[in-house]
Amino acid sequence: MARRWQDVSPDEILGFWFPDGLASADEETIGAFWHSRMQGGMDEAIIRQYPDVTRAAAEGRLDHWAETAEGRLALILVLDQFPRSLWRDTPAAYGQDIKGCRLALEGVANGHYAALPDMHHKQFYIICISHCEGPDHLERMDKCIRLNEDFIACAESAKERGFAQQGLDQGHRVRGIIERFGRHPHRNPVLGRISTLAEQTYIDAGDFPHVRSDPSGS
Repeated sequence: MARRWQDVSPDEILGFWFPDGLASADEETIGAFWHSRMQGGMDEAIIRQYPDVTRAAAEGRLDHWAETAEGRLALILVLDQFPRSLWRDTPAAYGQDIKGCRLALEGVANGHYAALPDMHHKQFYIICISHCEGPDHLERMDKCIRLNEDFIACAESAKERGFAQQGLDQGHRVRGIIERFGRHPHRNPVLGRISTLAEQTYIDAGDFPHVRSDPSGS
């Protein structure tokens, strides 16, 4: 049953998105978490429960959530991840990328990012920053890469290092695509953009970051 946006709190969104004990879970459980979040596994639940919340966030009705670290992350999820489920394969899926990216960059600057409990929560900042196309995209990808490097430097176990390395590798891969094309070419058909010959070759190959289950897809 769809939830009214007025009745939904940031804590509800975070509880919906992040399973309890994720940071200490085994590799299989963490891998399943990332696969479901990156490969459309949450589509049905978001479409059923949170269409009103997704629209309210897009309309600015939930901007006050950004006053706290937890609220800002919840808002980033609702602006960046939820539209990709609710409006998949339409231009609206990417319609809140700029706003989400600005919130994420602000959160890195004001300490909200640092206040989050673990790498898995923080990674959704990085994903949001990497999603947003624009003239500063390469600069932002360099920031994403540095943030992923910080995860590796601070990792306390081989498991943490392994997942951090996946995020770093994916960040470099996305950066290479942006350096080559200046945008995410796989979005061209949805957004009605004309692809260059090089972009069409890339699209036809179908090897996109967002079809991989590890962090920082696009």
